[in-house]
Amino acid sequence: MLTSPIRFSKSNKKALKIKRPSILSYLIDLPNLLSLAGLACSTLAIYFSILGIYEAAMIGMIWAVAFDWLDGIVARKIKNRTKSSSSFGGQLDVLIDIVSYGVAPSILLLSYGEYEPVFLAGAFIMISASALRLSYFSTFGLSNGGHYTGLALDNNNLVLVFIFLFERFFYPEVFSVVLYVSAISLAVLNVSKIKTPKLSGNPINVYFLSFYTLLISVIYGWMLFKW
Repeated sequence: MLTSPIRFSKSNKKALKIKRPSILSYLIDLPNLLSLAGLACSTLAIYFSILGIYEAAMIGMIWAVAFDWLDGIVARKIKNRTKSSSSFGGQLDVLIDIVSYGVAPSILLLSYGEYEPVFLAGAFIMISASALRLSYFSTFGLSNGGHYTGLALDNNNLVLVFIFLFERFFYPEVFSVVLYVSAISLAVLNVSKIKTPKLSGNPINVYFLSFYTLLISVIYGWMLFKW
């Protein structure tokens, strides 16, 4: 049996159009502003990686994680947040995560490897792993028991900024290999089947990240201005 399509009158179409919020209206949502602050940090990390000012890039990468955690904390504390705001914020967060934990580390790898083709392959693997992981998480969410399947992407930045502390103790040719192996290992863990706990929701982990962010910022800030 064929059914006729639903027809909307001009008045109904106009009402539907009026009810749809503008894109910029979501800027008044504090969690979204915090997400964009994290994106700004990742943009700076990419910029300084291209310039070869890696200490500044590390500061940008660690603050990208801090803002990523903060937007989630704030979003959960806001009462009566609309469903559309929550949905928009979730989509925005996923897109920014690709930049923060996929693109930014990949540019760091490319830059330190002096844009050699082998490092281009490593950069592609990192970005691909990030895209695959985020697509998987958007589809299935957390696994049973509140754990992630695979290593959460924010760990990429947390690990890389720590590893880079030892860069000065190696010849650049040697450290480029260390960085490459580390990046590929993280990408493999991102899409692996291992179960890892969700760190961002635990208050103790939030305090640890705050301390870690400030400590990393101070160390790299000192290194930046010293040299």
